[in-house]
Amino acid sequence: MDVTTISEIPLTTIDGEPTSLAEYNDKVLLIVNVASRCGLSPQYEKLEQLQKAYGDRGFTVLGFPSNQFLQELGTEDAIKEYCSTTWGVTFPMFEKVKLNGKKAHPLYQELTKTPDKKGKAGKVEWNFEKFVITPQGEVHRFRPNTEPDDAAIVGLIEKSLPA
Repeated sequence: MDVTTISEIPLTTIDGEPTSLAEYNDKVLLIVNVASRCGLSPQYEKLEQLQKAYGDRGFTVLGFPSNQFLQELGTEDAIKEYCSTTWGVTFPMFEKVKLNGKKAHPLYQELTKTPDKKGKAGKVEWNFEKFVITPQGEVHRFRPNTEPDDAAIVGLIEKSLPA
């Protein structure tokens, strides 16, 4: 994947501020599509634990709320309040995005080209699908049921952090 291209895709924070992944160029990124009303939403707790464990070493979780599976709250303010009061989320969050289909956000149009460990690329299957992007631009895909603290994800984060 062309890191220059992906880092230049325009993004909007959950507070409505324009940004891009270029702001995080030297970091190991864990990009996750999140949803407040999903049975997998307890994964927020493990995502926050990763943020606290590795955040000062060149890592960040980036949360992208989506209502693609009809399990996200109606407004960015409601999502922000839910994430902070229920899970204590401190990692950056972005505005709601579409993940699949013709109106998929350009970031997800790029990310979904990446195959998972079984070699399957394409549509995001469900909430809490994870993409790890290393500072070298390698993209690794983990399906929703892979917990954020899974050894494969943690090992990849640790291997990709600066010494």
